[in-house]
Amino acid sequence: MEWIATLAVILDSAIRLSVPLLCAAMAGLWSERAGVVDIGLEGKMLIAAFASAVAAYHTGSAWTGLGAGILASIGLALVHGFAAITWRGNQIVSGVAINMLAAGLTVILGNAWYGQGGRTPTLEGAARFGDIALPFAATLREHVPALGLFYDEVVSGHAVPAYLALLAVVLTALVLKRTRFGLRLRAVGENPAAVDTAGISVSALRYGAVVICGALCGLGGTYLAVSQSAGFLPHMTAGKGFIALAAVIFANWRPWQALWACLLFGGLDAIAIRLQGVALPGIGQVPVQAIQALPYLMTVILLAGFIGKSTPPKASGLPYVKER
Repeated sequence: MEWIATLAVILDSAIRLSVPLLCAAMAGLWSERAGVVDIGLEGKMLIAAFASAVAAYHTGSAWTGLGAGILASIGLALVHGFAAITWRGNQIVSGVAINMLAAGLTVILGNAWYGQGGRTPTLEGAARFGDIALPFAATLREHVPALGLFYDEVVSGHAVPAYLALLAVVLTALVLKRTRFGLRLRAVGENPAAVDTAGISVSALRYGAVVICGALCGLGGTYLAVSQSAGFLPHMTAGKGFIALAAVIFANWRPWQALWACLLFGGLDAIAIRLQGVALPGIGQVPVQAIQALPYLMTVILLAGFIGKSTPPKASGLPYVKER
C-alpha cells in the first residue's frame, strides 16, 4: 500500500503543478485556433499573478484577486490584439514585448509599493483560495482503501481555480467543436477570406479569441499567486507559458490532448521535486540544478523526438488583409 500512497501523492502534485500550464495551454489554443500566434502567455500570467496578489492583499478576498488578475491579463491581451489584428504587426515581436513588459513592470511596481524586492506581502486567510474537500472524500478514504485514497488525495482537495481550469478544458472542447461560434473561430484560423466572404467579421472573431485567451491566462496567473503560493514573487511563472505552448504543439492544437500533455509536464515537475536530495543507485545525489532542469529538458526531448508531424492552423500568424 505504500507505493499506492506515494503514487497518489505524486499524481496530486502533478495536478497542482499542471494547473497553470493547463490554463495557458487552453489560452494559447483559443488564440492560435483563430490565427493569432501568442507567445506572450508568460507575460499575461505574470501580470495576472501580480494584479491578483495586490487586489487580494488589499481587499482580503481571493475572488477579488481573481477578478483583478483576469482583467489585467485581458488588458495585455487586448494590447497584443491591437498590435496583431488591427495594425497587422508581427505577432512574435508583440508577444515578446508583452513578456518583457510584464517581467519588468511587476518588479518595478512591487518594489515601489511594498519595498520587498518586487514581492507582495504574504496573503492569509480569505485572501487565498483554500483547498476544497469534495463530498465523501474522508469516508471513502477510510472504507475503500485504494479508490478512496485516490479520490481523497488526487480528485479532492484542490482549490477552486484548479477545478475551473479543468472545466475550461471541457468547455473549450465543446465550444470549438459543437457550436457555431467555435466553427467560425476555427474557420478564421484556417481560411479567414472565406469567413469574410460570408459576411462575418474576421477581426471580431479574432478579438474574441484574444479576450478568452487573456481570461484563461488570468486564471492561471491567479492560481500561481493566490492559491499555489501566498503572494507574488518576481518571475514566478518560470517559463510555464512557453511549456504550455510546447504542450499545445505536442497536442496538435487539440484540447483533450493538451490536457494530457500538461499533466505529463506537471508529472515530470512533480517527479523532479521528489528526486531532490535523493541518492540514485550508481549515481549518488543529483545536483538540485540538474533536477530542476528535468522538466524543461524533457520538454525539448519530447518535442524533438516524439511529437511527429504537427499541423498548425493554416492562417496561424498571418494578419488578414481584406480584399477590395
